Amino acid sequence: MRKPRDIDSELKALEAKAKTLKERRVRQLGELVIATGADVLDADMLAGALLGAVTTKDAGTKEGWRKAGESFFQRSARKAATRADRVAANDTAPDGHAASA
Repeated sequence: MRKPRDIDSELKALEAKAKTLKERRVRQLGELVIATGADVLDADMLAGALLGAVTTKDAGTKEGWRKAGESFFQRSARKAATRADRVAANDTAPDGHAASA
């Protein structure tokens, strides 16, 4: 005979996962604000800028913002790759001396 499903525990697990995902999203949005330098803006100005972006209907303006964002993330990815390359180049060799790049 098949064991009945515990719907309550499954629902609690899903609610916990949803909460974790929401917390991660909020954290990532905060990291994005900091990474772009927008953390120097006061909350009213930042909220106004975001509201303006949401309500803008001009496709050209939105495309410009999208391209600027894409460029930002590509630049960030290149910086991260460069840092990883530097770390790898500075790893110690098996003989205990720093490896040369």
